[in-house]
Amino acid sequence: MTHSGDPTLDAMLNGTWINPDTGKPGARLPFKDVRILDTTDGAEADLIAPLGLGKRLAVVSDPNTNDAMGARVARALRAIATVDEVVIDVDEATEAHVEEVKERTRHADGVVAVGSGTLQDLVKHATFLDGRKFATFATAASMNGYTSVTASITAANGFKQSLKSHASQGIFMDVEVAARAPAFLARAGLGDCLCRSTAQVDWRLSNALFGTTYFEAPFTIQMDDERDLLKRAAGVDKGDHAAIRTLYKVLTWVGLGTVFTGTSHHGSMSEHMISHWIDMFAGDDHPGTLHGHQVGYAAVSMSRLQNAIFRSPVPPVLKPTRIDEAWMMRRYGPSNGAYCLAEARAKAMDDETVARINAAFEDWDRFREPLLEVMLPTEVLVKALRDCGGYVTAMSSGLPAPVYAEALLHARDIRNRFSVLDVADDGGILANFAAREAGLSRQSLQGEQA
Repeated sequence: MTHSGDPTLDAMLNGTWINPDTGKPGARLPFKDVRILDTTDGAEADLIAPLGLGKRLAVVSDPNTNDAMGARVARALRAIATVDEVVIDVDEATEAHVEEVKERTRHADGVVAVGSGTLQDLVKHATFLDGRKFATFATAASMNGYTSVTASITAANGFKQSLKSHASQGIFMDVEVAARAPAFLARAGLGDCLCRSTAQVDWRLSNALFGTTYFEAPFTIQMDDERDLLKRAAGVDKGDHAAIRTLYKVLTWVGLGTVFTGTSHHGSMSEHMISHWIDMFAGDDHPGTLHGHQVGYAAVSMSRLQNAIFRSPVPPVLKPTRIDEAWMMRRYGPSNGAYCLAEARAKAMDDETVARINAAFEDWDRFREPLLEVMLPTEVLVKALRDCGGYVTAMSSGLPAPVYAEALLHARDIRNRFSVLDVADDGGILANFAAREAGLSRQSLQGEQA
């Protein structure tokens, strides 16, 4: 099916898209239909019917999305199927809630998710586990997971995992509904998009130093719409339909990148590690912000760090990675501590690796050139966040300064993904940077980490 109205997306859906990385046709996407529509009102049954979800459908929403769209979708789908309405009141996608969704929808042949991040992840993973098809009506332009094939699920020990799931048969993004949604949701979506440059720099850095597989295509397909989105950032906050449509497009491209590359590196590097660290370890200090809000201000910090390092005429001098195992076990506990230790050890640099990297840095201008060509000025990210009313700093969101400093210092612990955080820490500059970003003195920061 080729209904999107976007030539690139239509080509991806029908298998004629030429992957710029290979010059060959890319694999057909695992979706039957993906559309960004002015409204889905009155078209729900026609959109779902061709997907073959079955004769009995469960329409899953939460209390807010049920009011915004879910009840309407359920009514419309009764024209083509028996419908069970399931309203689940959760604020986090946990393993336990996945089981709840499986249980409450067990009688249905297929599932229709009406919601955004948390609800989408729950339905996506629940149906993946029991082999049923699902479709999605998006209610907010708040995250890029609609078109991804992974789900962010919190384990029983509190650790966030990106778990293999499966693709929605159809994804229908309703611009009118998203424009009416609370503005903080779209601000989170824009924040989640702002990491393109920081993630691209990190991924190119990892590729240059360690030969990590790198793809240009995920960035190529979103670049034009990213530029348009940066210009329309103020409209995101006002529910401007053109701005919301553009935001949905960028979010769609980022999610699709995970499908044809098999990785999330293009949209999740140092800035996402910081956000995940906050979600997992801020505890009672967490101000209740969404993942995208945190990615937005973390991307500002990482942009500032990348610009400081790679625009400096003098390269950093790295030393072998030091891992404070006792601190990690105390801070993260036995289960999470063991996991973080394994992730940290997997990318730790020894004497030989450090010598090789420092030698590569000797031709500094040549080394940093590919990084500088994709790096945005930090002011561009700051302006976009300010224009849409987003959080430019962690502290403006309500996160205590010492907690943010700790997140900057230790986000590298939670994932075996090499980034600017590793260069900064092993280069001896991360602690000073974290203190400045959080508005703390180096002495007080040392006290927090003792």
